[in-house]
Amino acid sequence: MFALAPSALSDGYRLEAHQSVTSTNALALERAREGDPGRLWIVSRHQTGGRGRRGRAWETPVGNLAATVLLVESFDPATAATLGFVAGLSLSDALDATAPDARIDIGLDHGSGSGHRFELKWPNDVLAGGAKLAGILLESTLLPDGRLALAIGIGVNVVAYPPDLPYPATSLAALGSKADAGGLFLALSDAWVDNMRLWNGARGLPLIRERWLKRASGLGGRVAVRVDGRVASGLFETIDDAGRLVIREDDGNRLYVTAGDVHFGAVASERAR
Repeated sequence: MFALAPSALSDGYRLEAHQSVTSTNALALERAREGDPGRLWIVSRHQTGGRGRRGRAWETPVGNLAATVLLVESFDPATAATLGFVAGLSLSDALDATAPDARIDIGLDHGSGSGHRFELKWPNDVLAGGAKLAGILLESTLLPDGRLALAIGIGVNVVAYPPDLPYPATSLAALGSKADAGGLFLALSDAWVDNMRLWNGARGLPLIRERWLKRASGLGGRVAVRVDGRVASGLFETIDDAGRLVIREDDGNRLYVTAGDVHFGAVASERAR
């Protein structure tokens, strides 16, 4: 059903695979509280109580991929947060490897296209043809010994995507790909090792940032995001060394955004309201 790549096994990662769970993230944090040392992948074909950002439900019907990697380290929260970019890069690499047959239009009207088939939307989404294909959620808990248990959850619409969403969504199957959850996870566990080596305990963050920006959706285009009770809009200029979204507002000022829902294009400000 599911298997780890040889590179992941060599790097000390372990696998816990399920047919169905409530939440791979919740299960990973439970394992940490029970004393698991980390470097544990928990993966399932079905998830009944998954969560997205800001507590939203994340549906994982049978055939989609729900995967979480658990790390237990002496992270500071700011450093741990940058692993969301590592996860996004790893997933886009895995999608490139396993879904070359996906039919994706490149060069979108929501902003400057990156030229990549699978684009990264700040902070933690993966898009295909401007539609959400996957989401990433980081959750953590402080352990009694002072270490941080970090669960990095990755949900991919492999065979289906939720209907009636307020934003475009898609699945690999809808894009004409024959990729399955097992093959995608195998490639993901391999790509994760490569990108973690590049991240190198956060010492490689400039390289991660450079790779991420090459795949960034909407870079150079108009964006809007709600921050501090107002809707801020302008040009998506870059992400900084801490992974914050940098918006050049219409008055020329730079706004640094730590968290928020980003909307693209000419109607960005209206969607962010």
